[in-house]
Amino acid sequence: MKRIIALLTMLAICAAAMAQEYTKVDTVIYRPGAAMDSTLRGKSILNLMPTKAKGDKGEVKIHQSQAIATALGRQVMSNNKRTIQGYRVRIYFDNTQNARSASEQALGRFTAMNHVVSAYRSYQTPFFKVTAGDFRTRSEAIELLERLKYEFPSAFIVKETINYPPADRQHSFVADTISVIKPVL
Repeated sequence: MKRIIALLTMLAICAAAMAQEYTKVDTVIYRPGAAMDSTLRGKSILNLMPTKAKGDKGEVKIHQSQAIATALGRQVMSNNKRTIQGYRVRIYFDNTQNARSASEQALGRFTAMNHVVSAYRSYQTPFFKVTAGDFRTRSEAIELLERLKYEFPSAFIVKETINYPPADRQHSFVADTISVIKPVL
C-alpha cells in the first residue's frame, strides 16, 4: 500500500512538472583537489610491486624475513588514521551571547569570498571559533592572513591538527561546470 501511495505521489509530481516550463542553466562548482592519493592509504608499497601473477610484464621479488614483513604491516596499519599538526587562520573567536549566529555569519562570509580554502566552525566551551585553511607551514598561513586582514581584521594564526592539505598548492581545487534544470519563472 505504501509503495502504491509513493508511486502515485511521484506520478503527480511528474505530471505537475511536465506542465511547467524548464530551462537548462550552467553553473560552476568548486570542489577540493586531492590532498593525497587516498587509494594508497593503509597499503604497503611492497604489495603494489609488479608481478607476473597479476599480469604485469615485469616482476619485482623482495626477499625479507617474516619479522620485517610483519613489522611493516603493523606500521602501515598504525599510520592509517594519522593526523598532522599545521596552521590555520582563526577568523572568528568569541563567547558573547550572539556568538553562535555571528560565527555562522563569519563562516558564510568567508566561504562566499573563498571557494578554494576550507573553513571550519567549532564550539569549545565557551567559545565559538571559525578557522580557515590547512597549511603545513606558518608562511603559507601568513599568505592567507594577509589576504583576509581587511575583511577579518582580528584574524590570527593558530597551530592545530589539520586535514591533509592539497598535494599541489597551485591546483588545490577543481572547478567544474554542471548543468542544472530550473523552472522558468
